[in-house]
Amino acid sequence: MAEGTTSNGEGTELISANPVAVVQGVGHLGRSFLGEIGSMFWFLINTVAETLDNMRRGRAPFRASSFFRHTERAGVGSVPLVAMVSFFLGLTMALLTGYQLERFGTERLVPGLVAIAFTRELGPLLTGIMLAARIGAAFTAELGTMEVSEEVEAIEAMGISPLRFLVAPRILALVSLMPCLAIISSVAAIFATSLISRAYFSIAWVYFTDLVLANLLIRDIITGLIKSLLFGLLIGAIACHRGLSVKGGAAGVGTSTTSSVVTAITAVIAFDTIFNIVYVIFFP
Repeated sequence: MAEGTTSNGEGTELISANPVAVVQGVGHLGRSFLGEIGSMFWFLINTVAETLDNMRRGRAPFRASSFFRHTERAGVGSVPLVAMVSFFLGLTMALLTGYQLERFGTERLVPGLVAIAFTRELGPLLTGIMLAARIGAAFTAELGTMEVSEEVEAIEAMGISPLRFLVAPRILALVSLMPCLAIISSVAAIFATSLISRAYFSIAWVYFTDLVLANLLIRDIITGLIKSLLFGLLIGAIACHRGLSVKGGAAGVGTSTTSSVVTAITAVIAFDTIFNIVYVIFFP
């Protein structure tokens, strides 16, 4: 029987209430968590350092065709999904908030409310979650397959760094395209809100536009763009790091892909929460 467990007499094991075992378990989890963060940090640092080193030598760090191929997948290929999800969520949010505000005669607040919510918060967050599931999983599976089939070792044998050749264009593609997709998400939600406002609350398009412009601030737009850039960096780093860390053949690829998606979505939401807390404290 494993240490720290007891039996109930029927062949099943129960978790022990030993406080020492509990503290040890928490310590192991904390050490693994901090080790993962440190590994991710140095993974990013080494990728940036090798890319800049090649640029200082006057050589291209990676193929332009590779970068544009990944931008097409991450950006153009994600536009329909991002726009559709944001459109329907904008419809729902405008409808529900509008009916509640209509009870108090303040349904004219709906355009500004949805515009600020999506531009500053929901647009970048939804885009990050969708790209973590769609593109992050693809990057992890691709790099993981290359790792288990020893293609990465073959690239290293040719004197080419896999970090700048495989990782840098993928991360740069996500960082470059995330703000564009976040803007598309916000525009789709605002357009959906205009339809609901006209159909249910009799707010004309011209008046709707005035309400949006009167409530939306430049700082809201800048905040959303900064978030989207950081989310793109976070998703790209997690996906590529998990892909190049695959062990155990095909089964390992599947496990790492699932872990990459879960970790990226959790990290995006957690980082968004921390960002909001810091922003509210220092920039009220």
